[in-house]
Order: sequence, then C-alpha cells, then structure tokens
Amino acid sequence: MGFILTAIITFTFWILLSGFFDAFHIITGMTSSLLVAAFSHRIMFPRGTDFILEFKRLGRFLLYIPWLMLEILKANIDLVYRTLHPSMPIDPRIIKFRTDIKEDMGRTTLANSITLTPGTVTLYVTEDGEFTVHAISKKAADGLLAGEMARRVKRIEGRDV
Repeated sequence: MGFILTAIITFTFWILLSGFFDAFHIITGMTSSLLVAAFSHRIMFPRGTDFILEFKRLGRFLLYIPWLMLEILKANIDLVYRTLHPSMPIDPRIIKFRTDIKEDMGRTTLANSITLTPGTVTLYVTEDGEFTVHAISKKAADGLLAGEMARRVKRIEGRDV
C-alpha cells in the first residue's frame, strides 16, 4: 500500500509541476515515480503506518495552509508598516518557549511556519520541544507566545487542544 501511495503522490506532483500531458512526459513521469517509490516508500510510509490517520493528518494540514497564509499576509502588512513609518517600534528580541508537540514532523512544521512568517525566525529547536526564536517586535513575540500556531500544528498531529 505504501509503495502504491508513494507512486501516486510523486506522479501527481510530477504532472502538476511539469504541465505537459503528452505521452512522452506521462511515461517519463510514471517511470520516475515508480523508481522514486521503489526507493523511498518505506521513508514516507514505514511499516505499521495507519493510513487512515495519515489521510486525516493530510486533511488537517490542508486546512492549516490557508490559516498560515493569512498569518503571513498579516505579518507582511505589519512589517511593511513598521518599515515605512519610523514611529513604529522595531524592538528585536529573542524569545524561548516550549511546546508539547511530540513528533519531529510537527516541530519542523512549526519551526518552518515561524520562519515563513515575516518578522520571526526560528533559531534553534531542541528535541524536547524548546524553541528559540528571533522576533522583530514585541507584537510578533507575543503572537508566538500566545501559542495559536503551536495549537494548530498539534491539531495536525491529531491532538486537539
């Protein structure tokens, strides 16, 4: 099952990125996808994978993306406003906070989401869930410390808060 899903996912990705639908590109995409699936299906879907849980996580992740895009847009507007209006304070700070996100993928998703959001950069993440983040302002730091982003990432894991 993992091999088939990996082949389907990589082929779909291939088709979306290539944009070509002639026989040569479809056959090349299928061949490449089968080769990639042969070597990587155990990485994407290790033995004992609960496929129903993984599809639920995928659905939760797809719901997370629009929320993240909105947060990125709001942070962009705030950063542009701070740049264009000298009276707005740029008060950089380093903050630390801890989450109880259990999985590496969840911690990576949170770290990347923080870094994608303008005005914040993840500097370091420990294995026990402590994040060190640079924030350009108190508002950006307070937004992270409120924990909404971490709560949403926990929902992707399947742990509603």
